Amino acid sequence: MMNLRAAGAIYKFEMSRTARTVWQSIVSPVLSTSLYFVVFGAAIGSRITQIEGVNYGAFIVPGLIMLTLLTQSTMNASFGIYFPRFTGTIYEILSAPVSAFEIVLGYVGAAATKSIILGLIILATSFLFVPLHIAHPFWMLAFLVLTAVTFSLLGFIIGIWADGFEKLQIIPLLIITPLTFLGGTFYSTSVLPPIWQKITLFNPVVYLISGFRWSFFEISDVSPSVSIAMTLLFLAICLAAVWWIFRTGYRLKN
Repeated sequence: MMNLRAAGAIYKFEMSRTARTVWQSIVSPVLSTSLYFVVFGAAIGSRITQIEGVNYGAFIVPGLIMLTLLTQSTMNASFGIYFPRFTGTIYEILSAPVSAFEIVLGYVGAAATKSIILGLIILATSFLFVPLHIAHPFWMLAFLVLTAVTFSLLGFIIGIWADGFEKLQIIPLLIITPLTFLGGTFYSTSVLPPIWQKITLFNPVVYLISGFRWSFFEISDVSPSVSIAMTLLFLAICLAAVWWIFRTGYRLKN
């Protein structure tokens, strides 16, 4: 029988940490995203009025939400599991009658919840800047939740792998953020030369942003079904990696 009380305790502890650092966890990312609206939506939007029939200011909203969601999910989850390893309290958790699933559920659930809340706040904030219509609210929430959970799992893996604070920053800042900028956050990949359109398809973030944007405007660079399939594939890979970590005790039992 699953120990929901244990998973809930981890979840509540992680969520309370967010409440104590609300300026850093919530306010700062929202303000940063608002600056993107001002700079790209107002300055560049005055020169690029529409993309595929959608106002440019509104066009970049899904990409900006996804940019914040990817980076915050990864960083929240990686810091959440790294600190118990750093302080040694992870051994108390591992020796307690708590299964690996319950540990992951607590840490990843909290990180995903924080990111989803942040994404919804940014979505609400965007209505202050641009007129926005969501064509498929269900699929919008589905992409939001799937992406948050997937990248929280990735962050959990990074937090286990990292042996120093510097490594916690490497993948989110040097890999995920550039891939997001190159994945169609501020433009449609259809405007790229044909050779670059093909190269862009090797960027997994393209599928996330494209599917998420489709849920808003019914326009996409790749098929929505392909976007969902790629998201589920990445989720499965992350789940397999987490299973392997607990199966072998990688960086946990030594």
